[in-house]
Amino acid sequence: MAAKTYDDIKLEITGKIGVIKFNRPKSLNSFGGSLIADTIDALRYLDEHPETIFTVLTGEGRFFSAGADVKAIGNDAPVDYKYIGEKKLAMITRFGSAIEILRSMIDHRKVLILALNGPAVGAGACWFPGVADIVLASRTTYLQCPFSALALVPENGSALSFAQHIGIHRANDFLMFGRKLSVEECEAAGLVNYVFDEAGDAFQAKVLAFLQGQLDVNDGKSMMEMKRLQNAPIRDARMVAVYNAMDALAERFVEDAPVKRFAEKKKELLAKKRTSKI
Repeated sequence: MAAKTYDDIKLEITGKIGVIKFNRPKSLNSFGGSLIADTIDALRYLDEHPETIFTVLTGEGRFFSAGADVKAIGNDAPVDYKYIGEKKLAMITRFGSAIEILRSMIDHRKVLILALNGPAVGAGACWFPGVADIVLASRTTYLQCPFSALALVPENGSALSFAQHIGIHRANDFLMFGRKLSVEECEAAGLVNYVFDEAGDAFQAKVLAFLQGQLDVNDGKSMMEMKRLQNAPIRDARMVAVYNAMDALAERFVEDAPVKRFAEKKKELLAKKRTSKI
C-alpha cells in the first residue's frame, strides 16, 4: 500500500509502525482545517494496512494538541432558528464529526499508541488517553480540560473513559474542576504507561525505538488479539458514552451557555486590560 499525504497531518510508516502526526504546530495542533477528517482517513488506512501492528498518534511541535479552537465560540454570526428543534439539529450536525473519530479509534484493530509529545488541553486532553491502548509521554506533558469554566461538558465519552482509567473521584477532580494534571500525576494514576525525558524529535525517536523493542520480543498478532479481547466487552458502552456526551454538548449550545460564558470572560479580560493601562 502506497503512503498517503494529507494537509494537516503527517502519515509515516516505518516497518510495522504507522505514525499519525498532527501537523498544525503554529496553531498548537488545534482541531482546525482538515485535521479531524485527515485523522479519520489515516486511521482507516492503517486499520487495513497489511503489515503494521502499532498505530501511533502524536503531534508536531511543542504541543500534542490544544483541542478545539475555542476562540471561535461566540464569534459566529447569529443564526435565527425557527424553533429549538432546528437549533438542536444544527448543533448535532456541528459536533457529529467527533463521533466518527472516536469510533475510528475505539474500533481500530491495530494497537493504538498515544505518544504525548507535549501539553494536551481541552479536547486534545480528553478525546485520546481514555481510548488508547498504551500511552507514552514526554516529560513536558500536562493535561487540562477547563470544560466547566467554559460552560461545556466532558467531551466524547471522557467522563466514562477517565473514570475507567483513574477512578471516579480523580476523574471528577480533573474533568469537573478543570485541574491541571502533571505528567507525573498521570503516570502515578495509571493514565500514562511510560514517561520519557526526551522532547521534540528525540522523543519521537524514543517512541519508535521503544515500540520496535516490543516488536523484537513480542508477536504482533498476539498483541492485537490481547487488545481485541480486552476491548470487545466494553466497546458498546464506550460508544454510548460518546453519543451521550455529544448530545449533552449540543444541549449546552442550544441553551447558549458557552456563548454567554465567553462573552462574560471577554468583558473581564477587557476590564483587566483597561485597569492595567491606568
